Formats: sequence, C-alpha cells, structure tokens
Amino acid sequence: MFTLLVIIIILAFIFDYINGFHDAANSIATIVSTKVLTPFQAVLWAAVFNFAAFFISKYLIGEFKIGNTIAKSVNEHFITLEVIFAGLLAAITWNLITWWFGIPSSSSHTLLGGFMGAAIAHAGGFSENGLHVVNYAKVIPTFLFIFMAPLIGMFIAFFITILIVHLCKRANPYRAETWFKRLQLVSSAAFSLGHGGNDAQKVMGIIGAAIIYYDHTRGIELSFNEFVAHYSWVPFCSFLAIGLGTMSGGWKIVKTMGTRITKVTPLEGVSAETAGAITLFLTEKLGIPVSTTHTITGSIIGVGATKRLSAVRWGVTVNLLWAWILTIPVSAGMAAVFYYIVKLFV
Repeated sequence: MFTLLVIIIILAFIFDYINGFHDAANSIATIVSTKVLTPFQAVLWAAVFNFAAFFISKYLIGEFKIGNTIAKSVNEHFITLEVIFAGLLAAITWNLITWWFGIPSSSSHTLLGGFMGAAIAHAGGFSENGLHVVNYAKVIPTFLFIFMAPLIGMFIAFFITILIVHLCKRANPYRAETWFKRLQLVSSAAFSLGHGGNDAQKVMGIIGAAIIYYDHTRGIELSFNEFVAHYSWVPFCSFLAIGLGTMSGGWKIVKTMGTRITKVTPLEGVSAETAGAITLFLTEKLGIPVSTTHTITGSIIGVGATKRLSAVRWGVTVNLLWAWILTIPVSAGMAAVFYYIVKLFV
C-alpha cells in the first residue's frame, strides 16, 4: 500500500507540472499577444508568481480552502488509493489529449471528474448503503462556477475596459499604450498569483486525500488542516511543481487564447488579466475551485465585447464551451475504465 501511495504522490506532482504548462497560456496569452514580453520572458514571469502564491495562501490567507474542497469532494467512505490512482491517470490522460490538440480545457475539472468517476466505479453507482458517493455540498458550487466564473470574468472585464477607455479618452495614445504595457506586467503577475493559488491547491487536495486515507488505515486520524501542518512539504512542492510546469510553456494554447478569440491590445490585456485575477482571488477566498482557463477566456470575451460583439470569434468560443462541458463526464468515464483495469492488477 505504501508503494501505491508513493506512486500516487509522484503522479500528482506530474499532473501538477502538466497543469502548469497546460495552463501557462492562461497567465501569459495576453502579455505575449500584445508583445509586452517575449514568450520566454513571459513564462519566467508567470512561473515566479505561480510559486509566490504559496506564501500568499499560507501566510496572508492562512489556509488552503480549495485543497480542502477537492479532498472532500468525494465521501471519505469511498476513497481508496486505487480510486485516487485511477482518477489521476484519467486526469493526466485527458490533460495531455487537450494540450496536444490545443484545447484550453480545465485541469481542475479534469481532476475533479477523474476523482468522482473512479469513486463511483468503486461504489458501483452514485450511492451505496444510503450514502452518496459525491459530496454534493462541495461539488455543486464547483459545477455552478463552470458557468459563473467565465461570466464573472466577462462582466468585470467589460466594465473595467469601459471605465479605462472613459478615463483615458483624452490621453496621448502613444503614452497611454506605453503605460498600459507597464501595467500589464502588474496585471499578469496578479493573474499568475491567482492561478498558482487556485490550481496548485487542487493537487494538494488529492495528495491530502491519499495521505489521510493511508494514515487512517494505520489508525491515525487527520483532518485536512492537520494534514497540512504535518506534511508541510506537500503544499510547498505543489506550488513549486506548477511553477516549473509553467516555465515549460504551452504554445498551442497560447495561440488560441491570445489571438483566436479576439485581438487584444495592452489596455485590453490589463482589463482581462485584472478581471481574471479578481475572480480567482474571490473564489479562492470562498474555497471554490474554478478553472483559470474558463476565467481568463470569459475575461477576454468581455474585453472583445466592448468593441462590438462581432469582434469575438464566437465559433472558437462555442467550441471551447463544448470542451468545458464535456471535460467532467469524459474524465469521469475514463477514470471508471482505469479503475476497473487497476483492480485487475491490485
């Protein structure tokens, strides 16, 4: 059992690393498309702030609410190491498939879908002996925010853009653009902090669920907060892994996010990244794991809609929406298949 736990922890950090390069585009798409930084400079910039989010979550916020939500998304009676292992395999597989085809799907929802799908396969249905497999109190807000996070980002970005345009209508265009290029460094850093704080905690939650289950089999009972205190290397390494993954980039998705949805100027980049950062900080405070992909996409759409609705390439956007909707059921189905295969050997 200990060997399987070690394999799960290694796989979780691999997923975290993949999440970093899969979602690198979220942090850097606008700053690259506006030519404020080169792609190499941009990934370094984003990676530093992804990791810096660890210190914000630990010392300023004081807890890891999103990690706790993920760890408790499945009823503890249906969590086993095999369930977590199968869920991780499905999440990694779906993430690599979507990365290969340049589809900016959600790493968080992939992980959640995989975890739930494997647990449902383990229980043989959605409930057993009167107990629900899925902890709906934790999961329903996450489902709702599949749609709410991009909408919140879109509306905030729309109003920030309108406000900035109104305030700067008499400004010298050249000087204004220079200032917005500088401000984009700040807004992209803020978004990268939100990205790190949100996504690294999801892997923390999965590792936490595995370690809490393993300790339970040895007669040691830990709450999630006790797990964080006893295994402080887990959050540190989770944030480090996502930062290293971001440094590896994800250029196919950068192209989709930075150019195919709508053309973005430095002013609009500031608006989109600021709106995305506000949404991520808000949801982290509430302990709701959201997709950074959905959030920044909604923000970019909000920016594009200030010019005219036709400025947004809705064909691309609709395709992205389908990818978002399908991510949880597809990864859940894959996880169920992986679970049955794992049980043949374990």
